[in-house]
Amino acid sequence: MSTETPQDELLAALQHYLQETDFAHLTSLEQPDLTALFTDLAGLKTEVKAEARQFKAALDSLSDAVATLKADNRAMADELAKAGERLQQQRREVERTLLLEWLDIYDRLDAGHRALQNYRPVDGLFSHSKKQDLGFIASIGEGQEITLKRLEQMLQRRRVFAIDCVGQPFDARTMTTVAIGNEPALENVVVLEELRKGFLIDDQVLRLAEVKVNKL
Repeated sequence: MSTETPQDELLAALQHYLQETDFAHLTSLEQPDLTALFTDLAGLKTEVKAEARQFKAALDSLSDAVATLKADNRAMADELAKAGERLQQQRREVERTLLLEWLDIYDRLDAGHRALQNYRPVDGLFSHSKKQDLGFIASIGEGQEITLKRLEQMLQRRRVFAIDCVGQPFDARTMTTVAIGNEPALENVVVLEELRKGFLIDDQVLRLAEVKVNKL
């Protein structure tokens, strides 16, 4: 009958394992070549530095390109702003020319309307048709008055308004003197008569008013 304890059995098994196991393969592994390893690391470091320099050069080039692009954008924005201003100026000039032509038409209609208002038929001539003639002239005058009002409305929609002159002190910014009067009952340098209407557009003079001024 065996008297061995479990500990003795374990020790015996371990001794048998050590005797039977070949540990030669554990020492046969090649040791790393430190020189080659450091050489590779140095080469890798050199490559990293080269890549870093290339990356920095690329960043510098990109920064220069961005700066150039910003400068070009500013120059383009300035040119666009100047082109916009030139376009607005051209539009204002075209609008001004067109409105002055409208005012010329207005003057002709206004002169014809005033002539009709001031017309007085000769009693001795065409007495048999005087009533009809007066009715015809009045109807023409009404038509011209309607046309004048519509033209005034068109001008007002385009920000054009007549200058108020008669009875006002002479203003060289909006008026020009074409005749002189003498009315002792009125103040000096006051407008006696408006000979041609003046107009403003957006508070700027479109056409000077031609007026008769009192001079004592």
